[in-house]
Amino acid sequence: MKVLADFAVVVVAYILAHGIIALLVTPLQMRVLPEITPFASLIYLPHGVRVLTTWLLGRVAFAPLCLGAFLAEVIFTPPEVSLAARPTIMMSIAVGAFSALLAFEVMKMFGHDLYAGGSLRIHWKWLLIVGILASIFNSIGQAVVFSGTILSEHSLAVLLTYAVGDTIGLVATTLVLMLVFRWLRRSAKRG
Repeated sequence: MKVLADFAVVVVAYILAHGIIALLVTPLQMRVLPEITPFASLIYLPHGVRVLTTWLLGRVAFAPLCLGAFLAEVIFTPPEVSLAARPTIMMSIAVGAFSALLAFEVMKMFGHDLYAGGSLRIHWKWLLIVGILASIFNSIGQAVVFSGTILSEHSLAVLLTYAVGDTIGLVATTLVLMLVFRWLRRSAKRG
């Protein structure tokens, strides 16, 4: 039952994070960078969800992250433009979900097992490092997935936008969670 609850929380968190991007960030970014916006966001909050979910759930995180990304695509992309079932979008979803797992596994290979495991003690610095590494993996993977779609003169800009957007999204998500955890600790001390 706990696995299903974790699964549901991840899916909902991903959809909410994607919704904020779709409804607030994308319209603003479209005015400034219209040729890049369909592919990448300068502030991509779901990357923070990916990294933190993978930290907490490990390899199991892949499935709910894929489902959350797919549902977010279905919910927030207008039906007349919906690309959710296209192979390119499905590959993009898988690359995004796999990027954090790959980053954690690479760090583990180098002697840094950063998964939460039994301890929920948070090492924010390490999570940010893993998130940046995951962003690099995601950027490269997305560049490969969309290589036939992105015009070559925009490919470097899209690659950089993925890296910057993922990293800013992770930092924003992490800061919000740090504030929430601090508030929860203070509330627990008072009550």
